[in-house]
Amino acid sequence: MFVWQSRVYWEDTDAGGIVYYANYLRFLERARSEWLRARGVSQRALAVDPGVVFSVFALELQYVRPARLDDLLAISCEPGALAGARLEFRQRVWRDGEQGELLLEASVHIACLDALSLKPRRLPVVIAEDPARSP
Repeated sequence: MFVWQSRVYWEDTDAGGIVYYANYLRFLERARSEWLRARGVSQRALAVDPGVVFSVFALELQYVRPARLDDLLAISCEPGALAGARLEFRQRVWRDGEQGELLLEASVHIACLDALSLKPRRLPVVIAEDPARSP
């Protein structure tokens, strides 16, 4: 399981200093991007060769507890089931590390698309056959 940390900044919160619900999607997206980067995979390079981009096509979130201004968050990224052009991630957000308080659980479904036509395209081998990707 890959875990990335991020601090909650003023821009992430509402007037009460609580993370605005839609901003959790940013944390989840950044963790998936860092998961790729940790494996030496650049999204910019993938867009050129083999010419693919990724798009979220479905997600399910369960908000457990609110994050607040200045909290240190740990955001996990666990790749799971894959099929052709699709990959599922299970993601969690904790306050103060993986052993801290669980704040959110998510299931995020990603589609691999041709960078020009935006039609579904098989996942690149570097992702589909990565042993660290297995559930």
